Amino acid sequence: MEFIELILINKLDGVILKYPHHDNVDGTVCITGHHLILSSRKEGVRELWLLHKNIDSIEKKENKPINGVAQGGSLFLKCKDLRIFQLDISTTMELNQAAQTLENLSSLQDPSLFYPFFYRHMHPIVENGYTLYSIEGEFTKVLASEEWRVSRVNQNYTVCPGYAKAVVVPKCIDDDTLAAAASFRQGGRFPVLSYRHNNGAVLLRAGQPLYGQKHRRCRPDEAILNAVVNVGMKGIIYDLRSSNAISQQQNKGGGSESAANYSQWKIYNRSLDDVDNQQQLLDSFSKLIEEISSDKWISKLESCGWPESVRNSLHTACIVAQHLHQKAEPVLIHGTRGEDATLLVCSLVQIILNPDCRTIRGLQALIEREWLQGGHPFGTRLRSGAYGAPQPRSAPTFPLFLDCVRQFLEQFPCSFEYRQTFLITLFEHAYASQFGTFLCDSDQEREARGVYDQTTSIWSWLNQPEELTTYINPLYDPTPNVIWPSVAPMSFVIWEELYLRWLIEQSTEEREEQYRAIRTREQQLRSQAQQMRRELFDLAQQYYNADAKSVK
Repeated sequence: MEFIELILINKLDGVILKYPHHDNVDGTVCITGHHLILSSRKEGVRELWLLHKNIDSIEKKENKPINGVAQGGSLFLKCKDLRIFQLDISTTMELNQAAQTLENLSSLQDPSLFYPFFYRHMHPIVENGYTLYSIEGEFTKVLASEEWRVSRVNQNYTVCPGYAKAVVVPKCIDDDTLAAAASFRQGGRFPVLSYRHNNGAVLLRAGQPLYGQKHRRCRPDEAILNAVVNVGMKGIIYDLRSSNAISQQQNKGGGSESAANYSQWKIYNRSLDDVDNQQQLLDSFSKLIEEISSDKWISKLESCGWPESVRNSLHTACIVAQHLHQKAEPVLIHGTRGEDATLLVCSLVQIILNPDCRTIRGLQALIEREWLQGGHPFGTRLRSGAYGAPQPRSAPTFPLFLDCVRQFLEQFPCSFEYRQTFLITLFEHAYASQFGTFLCDSDQEREARGVYDQTTSIWSWLNQPEELTTYINPLYDPTPNVIWPSVAPMSFVIWEELYLRWLIEQSTEEREEQYRAIRTREQQLRSQAQQMRRELFDLAQQYYNADAKSVK
């Protein structure tokens, strides 16, 4: 298909652009296959480049006719990055043609037509982000322990379409056992290693067991789990579903592990149904964005459900982290498919326990191995934003993860190398980007569509020295300690820098730069004080040496 077939009008003159905190711009709109571009002849006015994929909703409002003659109208473009643009267009014909053109281009579903396949990076790529975080490199210490190995049983994606080609599994478990266990787990998601704590405790993740009506057991699956439990110890299984949700799955052939068959494991429920229910989570996010732009939004905030999802996610992660850190117990996490709440909790646990995940590259690696290689369906989940008509299985699970990390930053401002702008950048590019990292639903689909060969990784761009410095937290003070976030209701903070940034001018970066200046000045004064102490010590030595000689 050619883009020209979808573009009914490619240029509009005399368009007036209106959006908060900016003067109105009178300019010309050009519509290309991937962008809406608005430029003005006035000096000092920046061009607007808006990716069609960023457009979440298009609303058209025609002006009232005068003497029966149509008078044009306005297009309201509501974007996935939460901006809302108003374009005033002078004629009704141009208004209708522009609305239909943008509707055509913003609703494309074929990833091969998206901008990353047409974008060419202007500067040389120093690092290929697609090969930066290999499984062998990420699990170097684990693989050196002789207890774990890299399996390529999924080399052709036939065992589990959602997993990457390589996964880390117990060394004593062969590939035939893994393949047999995959048939027992939802989506083929057999238990794999997510994280190994420094005390040896391990975190596994999987899909739900498929017991069926006859409650069949799977000894290969039991063997994988029992391989990580030491003698005299029991492992912990956290099923991230309510009892009601488990019962519903049992009617479909799923369910939870049997205590009789998994006698070496304690089985608990910790419901995150609000996260794994895509429609419910998207509704919560939409209500959040709707209510914070209304009057008395603070009193309405709790009713939208989003703050509760953030707190539940953090609380669950803390509970799991305590098992690993304080009791050194192995933990398996799963919900139904293991693509949403499971990945969310596993990621938050690692941020709590592992200081590496609090660095810029560490967060990149975490997203790569848990979300991208772990099979989170980014393409489907982020097809709709807060303003658009809900698409099947759309849900802001990854934005929920970023909001949870934002809560960490609020409570531990010196423990993270990255600042909020880094998280906001990931939020924006996950929805619409010139980079291919967040395209498609799985590693298999990205490989089949040529993402790794024909697009640029966002990590290649972010890790350029001149780009990287803009995301460094000026207060960062590395610490090896575990961090335990408060999950009390009063500890929750609305992410103003993201959700309110187009409504209220933000000064966070200005404050951070002030902190940076203060800290730099403090270091200078400390250095001067140390120098003066050394000089005073030298003078004292000279004085007492001279005094001793005079006495003699």
